[in-house]
Amino acid sequence: MPDDSATTREFLNKLSEATEAELEERLNDVTERLFRLRVRMASSQLDDPMRIHKYRKAIARIKTEQRRRELARLRA
Repeated sequence: MPDDSATTREFLNKLSEATEAELEERLNDVTERLFRLRVRMASSQLDDPMRIHKYRKAIARIKTEQRRRELARLRA
């Protein structure tokens, strides 16, 4: 996982407990890290190419949590 979470479930629990501002901050951080990984991959300095996949998944999970909260607000 892009942060210190050991499992996907732990990462999802952290996302559900995070505030809107924390989610936005995490999204920006993970997006920036993904950009750096892509640059390193282009220059052949990346040891584990699967890390890019993990970061893309993390971005999708963060955006999904943001959307879930947005829909919950609209229904309330």
